Amino acid sequence: MKPGRWILLAVVVGGAAYYGAKRYERAHYEVALRPLAGGKEEKAPAGTRIKIEVLNATTTKGLAHRATLFLRDRGFDVVAIGTASQQRAETTVIDRSKHPAWARLVANAMGATLTSRPDSSRYVDVTVLIGANWRPPSEPFYP
Repeated sequence: MKPGRWILLAVVVGGAAYYGAKRYERAHYEVALRPLAGGKEEKAPAGTRIKIEVLNATTTKGLAHRATLFLRDRGFDVVAIGTASQQRAETTVIDRSKHPAWARLVANAMGATLTSRPDSSRYVDVTVLIGANWRPPSEPFYP
């Protein structure tokens, strides 16, 4: 085979791989942004940094991490994750910075109830307590 044909073959194979990777990335992103049952397709406003603390209030390991990925995909800035001291049945969003509109965005995205407990000693605007009723979005299956 002539050297020019090898180069052409390499370019075609490389282009196909690049196209496939972009298609996979786009499909994964679209699935990740689907709203949950009961939740809305809410995103953080452009140019606004809403700092969120996510606490797992269940016995399910890794739920705070999944919620963090869920919120970051929507443009929210999750600055802390951890485990709550008490377990909860319902997911609750707590407004910490007297910005109820920001907390409402997060509550709508999570399909959660909203309460307000301003606390200026915290570095966050919103605290999310993940309850047993929250289900993370399904991840796409690519064999």
